[in-house]
Amino acid sequence: MLDAAYAQVAAEGWGKLGIAGVARAAGVSRQTVYNEFGTKDAIGLALVEREAERFMIGIAAELDAHRESLEAAATAGVTFVLRAAADNPLIKAVMTSARGGDEHLLTYLTTRGEPVFDTATAMLDAYATDAWPEVDAESRSLAVEAIVRLTVSHIVQPLAAPEQSAARIAKITARIAYPDWQRPG
Repeated sequence: MLDAAYAQVAAEGWGKLGIAGVARAAGVSRQTVYNEFGTKDAIGLALVEREAERFMIGIAAELDAHRESLEAAATAGVTFVLRAAADNPLIKAVMTSARGGDEHLLTYLTTRGEPVFDTATAMLDAYATDAWPEVDAESRSLAVEAIVRLTVSHIVQPLAAPEQSAARIAKITARIAYPDWQRPG
């Protein structure tokens, strides 16, 4: 059902998503969709949560490939997110519908961002605790919050090429994690 909803939102936008269309595309009854999700809003939340999980898998792979340096890992992870977001049909649909005045799904990245922020923050904090244990808890928490919020901000309103934005976000993150007096090397 989520695949059917994703395809419908990607093709026609959030405003055109309907329970009947999801049911038809998924080959189930409308009642089945209602039983599983209850509302169109619940479908939107489920879509956003599923995409966040997919992004987290890609981020983890990038972090693992650059674990030797927090700044290099952050650059790779943010670059992955910004590139993937630019090419993601659901995110494109969210941004397009928001420009048309329908900001419902955009709220999951802005004013009701808990699904995205909580998932990303928990994953990154756990990863950073393991990968860079020398970073104190407060600095790690601030760095994780900064990287998540800045990355989402650049998804919503890109200012430069993904690589340039990622390098800047990573530099900010590293400076927060390692104040001058703590910076390794």
